[in-house]
Amino acid sequence: MRPTSRSPGGGPYLYRAVDHHGQVIDVLASTRRDQAAARRFFTAALSDGRRAVEVTTDKAPVYPRLFDELLPEACHVDAARENNRIEADHSRLKARLRPMRGLKQLGSVQTISAGHTLVRNIRRGHYELAIDTDPHLRLAAAVTELAAAV
Repeated sequence: MRPTSRSPGGGPYLYRAVDHHGQVIDVLASTRRDQAAARRFFTAALSDGRRAVEVTTDKAPVYPRLFDELLPEACHVDAARENNRIEADHSRLKARLRPMRGLKQLGSVQTISAGHTLVRNIRRGHYELAIDTDPHLRLAAAVTELAAAV
């Protein structure tokens, strides 16, 4: 699990957890980057039953104490350049937001980032939607499958 707290466009902070396969597990937008926000994020990210063996973060000082409480068995890695995977993944969202000059409202950041995550996970085949379809056509086929199901 790899979280990030980079702020797209200078607005609210965005926490994202990515597993070792590249699937985004959870997203949380927050106005503050403090222990309460980090606790809220990790509690939600761990609520689906997954237990992380290794957690890679930046060097924010709130993480070690928080992981001792929530994930005492996990190895916490905060070495330089270890969180490149999450930062590279995060850059795709920032590239989308840059023409819009970022998002300043917390609700907008949460909605856009959750939608971006859903589309990204569908395109990469992390869900059982349109898995037998050409990857270039997977998103359109998945939307058709979802519309038929609803």
